[in-house]
Amino acid sequence: MGGTEEPWDLVVGQVVAPFGIKGQVKVRPETDSPERFRLLTDVCLELPGGEQRMARIEGVRVTHKGVTLHFQGYRHREQASELRGAWVKIRPSMALPLPEGSHYVHQIIGLRVFTTEGRDLGEISEVIQSPASDVYVTAQVMIPALRQVVKQIDLEGKRMIVSLPAEEEEER
Repeated sequence: MGGTEEPWDLVVGQVVAPFGIKGQVKVRPETDSPERFRLLTDVCLELPGGEQRMARIEGVRVTHKGVTLHFQGYRHREQASELRGAWVKIRPSMALPLPEGSHYVHQIIGLRVFTTEGRDLGEISEVIQSPASDVYVTAQVMIPALRQVVKQIDLEGKRMIVSLPAEEEEER
């Protein structure tokens, strides 16, 4: 996995437990589209101790209860048990395309935030996901991910331009 290859660092799920006796695992999806697992062939499994293993997906089952994966070479429940807690990762280029104007969390974290007046509000360190809207967190401020607040996202320039509501401005 060395060289100048794109890293396997985009999490799409986590192995929660073995499933059945033939080496399958239950996976908790970390994606809005669990069906996306059907499109994958190779993934990187990052085990709880930090070890990374490449794995080829042989079988996928998606139900209302979650996702079940079967990896090549895993034939017994004991082998599948070794994967408990492992993060299932893909390369960012393998991510599903999003609608225009939408971005993945991994693209937002690390952006530098500036107000429309040019004031530096710091770097986004976290994205809190809630049913109403996401919230971008910097050391100085929490920014609701709303069209009327977020004016521009420049991924190449690694910056975001925002227009904060009046009460946010007054607190500064």
